[in-house]
Amino acid sequence: MTALLGLVDAIGLLAGSFLLALLLQHLRLSWMARRFRPPAGTAVPDAGLPAVLVQVPFYNEAASVEGALASAAALDWPREKLTIQLLDDSTDDTGCILQAAIGRLPPGGPAIDHVRRAHRSGFKAGALAAGLARSVAPMVAILDVDFRAPPDWLRVAVAALLADERAAFVQFRFEFANRDRNWMTRGQQLSVDTHFCAEQAGRAAGREPFQFNGTGAVWRRAAIEDAGGWSADTLAEDLDLTFRAYAAGWHGLLALEPALQGEAPADIGAWRVQQARWSTGFVQVARKALPLIWRAAWPLPAKLGASLLLGLQAGLPCFLLAAGALLLDGGVRGFGPVHGAIATAAAIVAGVSAVAITLPPFKRLRRGGIVRYVATLTTMPALLVFLAIANSGAVMAAPFAARRDFVRTPKTGRK
Repeated sequence: MTALLGLVDAIGLLAGSFLLALLLQHLRLSWMARRFRPPAGTAVPDAGLPAVLVQVPFYNEAASVEGALASAAALDWPREKLTIQLLDDSTDDTGCILQAAIGRLPPGGPAIDHVRRAHRSGFKAGALAAGLARSVAPMVAILDVDFRAPPDWLRVAVAALLADERAAFVQFRFEFANRDRNWMTRGQQLSVDTHFCAEQAGRAAGREPFQFNGTGAVWRRAAIEDAGGWSADTLAEDLDLTFRAYAAGWHGLLALEPALQGEAPADIGAWRVQQARWSTGFVQVARKALPLIWRAAWPLPAKLGASLLLGLQAGLPCFLLAAGALLLDGGVRGFGPVHGAIATAAAIVAGVSAVAITLPPFKRLRRGGIVRYVATLTTMPALLVFLAIANSGAVMAAPFAARRDFVRTPKTGRK
């Protein structure tokens, strides 16, 4: 029994150490984010602007397609140089609704390409690749169907790309139009604000690899092709393409303004679907990309930071392992001052760090007063514990399993 408890304690110590490493990394990025500066770019006359392809992939999204079409068609770009590509893998009446919406568009707008495939091979990655093959545009913008970009979005993005010839993409911050719907959406907004204003901005400020988030970005076509194109062998095709592009010598740019508007899952079931796909996808990409990272001629901090980014989802089972080891040890040996001290220290470190990481973005984006912040922050532990319990099994199984089906996040189309 003593030897078994020793093994349990060792596992708990390793899991806790990994959680501490993730926490220290986020504190480091939050500190580095203070040095973040938006990418440079100057306005280009319309005659000198390149052609842009805007890709909007979707599957059975009848509630969102009309808004997506209207928003994309309103983008400020020379009409003869803009194509809106609607990548429709739907099996319901979404296509009919979309065709009717296309027919109501006023004349003189951008070209509209409604792409229907006979099958969903490769899911989102397959749709994006199929659409890319139908165009020769050097700039490719990607928008999920529930995302709405401000009219000047392409102007800001392309100016930044033209000013930096080795920039593969420009990722823009996004926020949720329905963020005030309930406690879950408010918690998700705090998480996303922290992701962009602390984690992503910190990596960008330190010239370290940061991720393309799958939507709200404009890519240089040459970088997509140089990285090997879209691949459907993981559930996180966006993260996979990111690291292949970095490994090929490209880099990303981050723009915090203007922000795009999206829709957050407003119930626990939809949120779990989204998070389960992300958890599995991150682990699958880690298995594929870690060798690329450690073979690349990057500085050691960049390699360690990229590895921790890919290992982020491993924090879920590590949380359960660390907590379980402490409870099991206390249950067998009897809870004493040491167990209480460990639990208290962990809670204090986590709480203080959470405030240090999340409060600056909350204040920067003017999300409200201190009462609102505290009320929102207190929802996060419940979300994280639920996520750890719900998704740890998938995270641990992902390295040994084949790619699973792409299950889309349910969306209502309501803001």
